[in-house]
Amino acid sequence: MTSAIQIPYLCNSNNKTNASQKMKTKQLFILAVCLVVLAACGAGSQKSTDMEKRTQVKIETTLGDIVVELYNETPKHRDNFIKLAKEGVYDSTLFHRVIRQFMVQAGDPDSKTAADTAMLGSGDVGYTVPAEFVPKFYHKKGALAAARMGDDVNPERASSGCQFYIVTGRKFREAQLLDMAGQKNNNRIDELFDQLARKHMKEIYKLRKAGNEDALLELQDSLEAQAQALYQEEGPFMFSPEQIAAYTTIGGAPHLDGAYTVFGQVVSGIETVEKIEGTKTGKADRPVENVRILKMSVVE
Repeated sequence: MTSAIQIPYLCNSNNKTNASQKMKTKQLFILAVCLVVLAACGAGSQKSTDMEKRTQVKIETTLGDIVVELYNETPKHRDNFIKLAKEGVYDSTLFHRVIRQFMVQAGDPDSKTAADTAMLGSGDVGYTVPAEFVPKFYHKKGALAAARMGDDVNPERASSGCQFYIVTGRKFREAQLLDMAGQKNNNRIDELFDQLARKHMKEIYKLRKAGNEDALLELQDSLEAQAQALYQEEGPFMFSPEQIAAYTTIGGAPHLDGAYTVFGQVVSGIETVEKIEGTKTGKADRPVENVRILKMSVVE
């Protein structure tokens, strides 16, 4: 059975070690310093792609129209979305997953003729799109992003070939964002540790079977040190001044930043997105009354 292509509602708060807990305060201090430096640097120079004309796509729904603009800096997602829109793949599909103060999700081809009680979210077009993470594009309200399978089966975080979501989100306080950034960094260290541990599963199994606790602890210490080194090489995750300004004013879903590809934004029709968000939902967050994409077309 194929798992539903979904994005998490809440970020993971699990911490495996006391060490990661102790690091949180230090990381928050580092993040605060980095934010001050970023603010001093300003917006910086813009790449030529920012000035290039962006393709717009009109999404006609049963609750009104939405126009999204696609980013040139995420060409694989841009070109794939345009291709599917022109081929009519999205026509007659449903907004099959709607969560208030979070997002509205659509693009499952199976939803075109689905029964009212059908579980949706597993449909696809037979391929994925490589992740295209661009830090300046984030999950503020109105962001267009690609859904995907979870990290456990999709460690490269490749996007669904067709399913997408539009962020509605909610507003956050700056202190909440700093705390969230620290938590994301702790979680990243845990992820790196898990990735390294999976490469040593046979060795771990043998040591456990032999009851060699000393060797297990030695291996654990080594993997933790390697995870810390990789984390330091990557650098800590931090919200930019622009992200903080957006999340504290118009809102969004900041816990998804850096994990899902944002490849466009709503330029008109956000009120339609809000109508979709406000629909009554039932099992699996599916709207009780179908909200359908009637037609999707490239704006010429």
